[in-house]
Amino acid sequence: MKSRANWGAQLRYGFDKSMAGGAIALIGWLALISLVVIMIAGAILAVTGIAPEGAEPLGFVEGTWESLMRTFDAGTMGADQGWSFRIIMLLVTIAGIFVFSALIGVISSGLEDKLDDLRKGRSRVLETEHTIILNWSPSIFDVISELVIANQSRRTPRIVIMANKDKVEMEDEIATKVVDRKNTKIICRSGDPTDLYDLGIVNPQTSRSIIVLSPEGEDADPQVIKTVLALVNDPNRRTEKYMIAAEIRDADNAEVARIVGGGEMQLVLADDLIARIVVHTSRQAGLSAVYSELLDFDGCEIYTLEQPDLVGKSFGNAVLAYDKSTLIGLCDKDGAIHLNPNPNQVIAAGDRAVIIAEDDGAIKTWSGDMGIDKNAIKTIVKRVKTAERTLILGWNRRGPIIATELARYVAPGSRLTIAADTPEFEGEVASLNLDRSVLAVDHRVIDTSSRPALDALDIPSYDHVLVLGYSDSMMAQSADTRTLITLLQLRKIGETAGKHISVVSEMIDVRNRELAEVTRAEDFVVSNKLVSLMLAQASENESMAAIFDELLDEAGSEIYMRPMGDYVDISKPVNFFTVALAALRRGEIAIGHRRQRPGDADARNLGGVVVNPPRTEMTTYADSDMLIVLAAD
Repeated sequence: MKSRANWGAQLRYGFDKSMAGGAIALIGWLALISLVVIMIAGAILAVTGIAPEGAEPLGFVEGTWESLMRTFDAGTMGADQGWSFRIIMLLVTIAGIFVFSALIGVISSGLEDKLDDLRKGRSRVLETEHTIILNWSPSIFDVISELVIANQSRRTPRIVIMANKDKVEMEDEIATKVVDRKNTKIICRSGDPTDLYDLGIVNPQTSRSIIVLSPEGEDADPQVIKTVLALVNDPNRRTEKYMIAAEIRDADNAEVARIVGGGEMQLVLADDLIARIVVHTSRQAGLSAVYSELLDFDGCEIYTLEQPDLVGKSFGNAVLAYDKSTLIGLCDKDGAIHLNPNPNQVIAAGDRAVIIAEDDGAIKTWSGDMGIDKNAIKTIVKRVKTAERTLILGWNRRGPIIATELARYVAPGSRLTIAADTPEFEGEVASLNLDRSVLAVDHRVIDTSSRPALDALDIPSYDHVLVLGYSDSMMAQSADTRTLITLLQLRKIGETAGKHISVVSEMIDVRNRELAEVTRAEDFVVSNKLVSLMLAQASENESMAAIFDELLDEAGSEIYMRPMGDYVDISKPVNFFTVALAALRRGEIAIGHRRQRPGDADARNLGGVVVNPPRTEMTTYADSDMLIVLAAD
């Protein structure tokens, strides 16, 4: 009895294991049941000699065939004659109906499961030379839009996205917010970007580049670092270096990220990037348009490539060697970036040129007449820096970085007033480590959207006003709405006082910038957009992060806007070769100009900013026109 019980348990266990095989196992069991029923019926017909009325007795093979036909089609037994034969065929047909009904159910269930798996986005991607985007954030739509523009010259470009999000939801959001995909196909997969197995789904081994976004929620930086760690240290990874662009929010985590990513990763410090551009733009309205122009793919871009024609020339002569491109620096053999080096530095073999151009195909040296008017070049006049008063309205995690960055540029005796009403605001202001003899700081706890509270600050007395979004404590749209209200209040205050107020505002969502135009603020820094542009460029150019680190570092050369009248005689037409030479004599590189004329078309909303203008074209400048230069001071 005990042996029989064990034998029965073993059978049940074996049956349970086979059923765990899913649809294939069920189909196998149904096929076996059908075979047994058909063969039993064939054997009964062969042994008993039962046959249709008036027909010869059937053998085993013929009886089995007749039974098989009736399991496939219940209507076949309608023509049967003789009750003995009918009863046997009826039983076979009933068994067939049961088996085929079950089979249809199994196949239907299997198809639903397969479709569900496909909907979950867990199948492996078999693309090559594709761009991978890991994690999901509001920046992803701008990143995709920029990559679509960059991919126009490629054949069958692909963008593969993986995040801890439903595949269908991702596809629906992308379809809504990225309407024009041109020739780029977008593929979504659901998975954990920090998991080695899940990373294999997007096939990084054959990828062209990888972008790691900072995900929404807490512990964003550790997740980015772990993802990079998984990519770089995968035991099955390719031998060639990856091209990774990763976004990190907190600069304190940058060192760990660089250790993990090594030479395969470009690090984009999002908060640091935004804070520096906000500070630069607050002091020189219009600079955000310059940075946007250099970062997006729809206009001029920065390239790093070898230029054999420049080898042996001094850098100063090389700057004047292009008509439709602007040489701004060099990348040495070790990969180090040097923007605006000494004009007398000789360019060596192996050095790569850092050049602004509309397209790499347009980068050609100029051999024609430069048409330089040396008499139009003015003598150098130094402008003395004076103390400034700056007001920051609103606060977020970038606030301390902005205050620290501002202290690097202002003259001694300057003052910064910070007004906001966030919970951590006062403690963070008190902990600012600044030289108070250079930049004295005070703060006010007020509602920055309230007109009486703003009137009490005496807004017209400040040289610069910065409006930051409450992005840490509010959703993006709510934070931008409050920013818009503050900007409208500032516009009214300026109109009442009859004085122009220099206002620069941080926006989170690029779609709200058009609404903000009515506030007449001088400039808008769209934080998510800038980070997206930087990540997209870094995925295409391995030196981009280093170039912008140099551009935004006060120890190196930075972008400035200065009156055109300080450089050339604006009473007569001059070409940009003349302007470029005037800048070179000051140790600067002229990269563009800003000219604002009523009625001028500005389809790209750059406020009259033109980067890399044609150098032979004669232009008549006005007192209000500004020269955009790359300078050490």
